[in-house]
Amino acid sequence: MERRDFIKTSAAISVAMLTFNKLEAAKTTNTLMVESAPDMVAVMGGEPAQLLQRALTEMGGIGKYVKKGQSVVIKPNIGWDKKPDFAANTNPELIGELVKQCFSAGAKKVTIFDHTCDNWQKCYENSGIEKAAKAAGATVLPGNDEVYYKEISLPQGVKLKSVKIHQALLESDVWFNVPVLKNHGGAKMSIAMKNYMGIVWDRAYFHSNDLYQCIADSCTWMKKPALNIIDAYRCMRKNGPQGRSVSDTNVLKTIIVSPNIVAADTAAIGLFNQVEKMDIEEVGYIANGEKLKLGTQKINKLNIKRIKL
Repeated sequence: MERRDFIKTSAAISVAMLTFNKLEAAKTTNTLMVESAPDMVAVMGGEPAQLLQRALTEMGGIGKYVKKGQSVVIKPNIGWDKKPDFAANTNPELIGELVKQCFSAGAKKVTIFDHTCDNWQKCYENSGIEKAAKAAGATVLPGNDEVYYKEISLPQGVKLKSVKIHQALLESDVWFNVPVLKNHGGAKMSIAMKNYMGIVWDRAYFHSNDLYQCIADSCTWMKKPALNIIDAYRCMRKNGPQGRSVSDTNVLKTIIVSPNIVAADTAAIGLFNQVEKMDIEEVGYIANGEKLKLGTQKINKLNIKRIKL
């Protein structure tokens, strides 16, 4: 064999072996993804379960984030005693499907909680989340008593140096941050970073000690969510955080998924601007989060996959 033929043959073998290894990896993880996952996925045009299924597939499959025998916490927004059509809380169908996905990956236990603003039992029931979560096999815990919380330090925090976090989250192996996209009277917007206020006990401190900075500080906790899954199936465009009527909402049939919490919130505000104007500079905790190196607002530099079902 001549030298040039040998080089061609060797190159062909290398390409074939690389392709084979990728296909074997795909079979092992039970997913069609053979390239590295994108930084963010936005899926539009389906029902909540469909949106989540496709987004997780594009992000590498649920098995990339949940391993067999692990304890998982899902943290939705369940803060208000409102029916799903108000979009004050995370969509219950989305939560039910995420619970199913976690168990399909071999999770030992899936727990759901929120430190609600209204009566926790009414919030859990009327949001539809308790029913959907339990039907899928999840454990639903309250967050209405300080006994459930344990203090941890936040060495990177600027205003917030320590905070009490729900014990279920502290004891979990992995957690998912699953907010709804909505307007908020105090924080301007309630999305992924703002959803951290439902994992802590003393929210009053946030409101009296620079709300935007405290929200960013709380997100410096070392145990980051595996994914931020932003529910924008129905978004509350005004009169948040509770909403006054269903007319305050718009159906966008979209989900945004990313491990980068600042980028996720940035993209969500871009989506929100399709129905109601909101200057991202008004949402001060996002810039504060970027300063704390929690993520980037420069989403044009990220690998984002946009999908229309």
